Amino acid sequence: MTRREIVMHALRHEDCGAVPHEISLTGLAWERCTKYFGTSDLGALFHNHIVAYGGLFEATEIKPGYVQDEFGVVWNRTGADKDIGVIDDILLKNHEDLDTYQFPEPNEALLRQHYQNLVDNAGDAYRCISIGFSMFERAWALRGMENLLMDMLLEPEWVHRLLDKICEYDSKMLDIALEYDIDGIHFGDDWGQQKGLIMGPKLWREFIKPQMAKLYKKVKDHGLFVTQHSCGDIHEVLEDCVEIGLDAYQTVQPEIYDLARLKERFRGRLAFWGGISTQRALSQLGAADIARITEDTINLMAKGGGYICAPTHAVEHDVPPENIAAMLEVFRKYDPDMQ
Repeated sequence: MTRREIVMHALRHEDCGAVPHEISLTGLAWERCTKYFGTSDLGALFHNHIVAYGGLFEATEIKPGYVQDEFGVVWNRTGADKDIGVIDDILLKNHEDLDTYQFPEPNEALLRQHYQNLVDNAGDAYRCISIGFSMFERAWALRGMENLLMDMLLEPEWVHRLLDKICEYDSKMLDIALEYDIDGIHFGDDWGQQKGLIMGPKLWREFIKPQMAKLYKKVKDHGLFVTQHSCGDIHEVLEDCVEIGLDAYQTVQPEIYDLARLKERFRGRLAFWGGISTQRALSQLGAADIARITEDTINLMAKGGGYICAPTHAVEHDVPPENIAAMLEVFRKYDPDMQ
């Protein structure tokens, strides 16, 4: 059985006797792990069942520590966050700026190069193209978080116009991605905070849900799987996500969700990807605890399929490599190719 087939069994809620896993790392964590494991080929070592391209945005360094994305937003990476950074200045300072701002076209040549490389080098893994900053994050990156949240209440038609333009851009990216031999599209868009949605369920349903429904439908019409990343607590809209076609939710955080209740509530309807906490386990506990937690989480979540075991976020630099090794040893028990 291939890694691709194992993931598909999980997404279809079929227990095939194996449990798919995935580990991704931030840049600084990657550097630590290459030294600890003594190899730069961490992909082969981790034997991830999912291989993906994309996730954030194309960025060009304009000066040391500062990058500019394809939308023209400048990100300051001189602080602790070297992977994303913080916005240096918002572009849509006033509502009328949307009338003159020129949305970019997807860099088709570069995307095709990356997508073909993904297909050529994925081996027997599940092939996934990621579209990060897919809606809410792209909007606040252009307008500013506080401004956008106020606009949702005071200038709703303006927000709809902005999101329509973002959805149009994402659709163009999808049109290119869906030409390739892939298995699914993974959308990245943080909607949650530690308790509840950033914008609340009412505003999410008014602004975000209709746009994501259009994007999900385009993927489902091609017979592919839809997975969605959102940090935080989005329990209030998980049913909505299932309604519009979501197959798997990443990244289900055990410090936020009761995993047993979540599994029971969505059994056979929504798969889960994550479950091993980077916030309170991998970064704070010892290797023996990590091994136990990983084993317990798999035993709980993988029954009847519907689970991809993974850290709840790209692993940060504060996670000891020993803990990653302990988690990986448990993964080996459920991966026929690693035994």
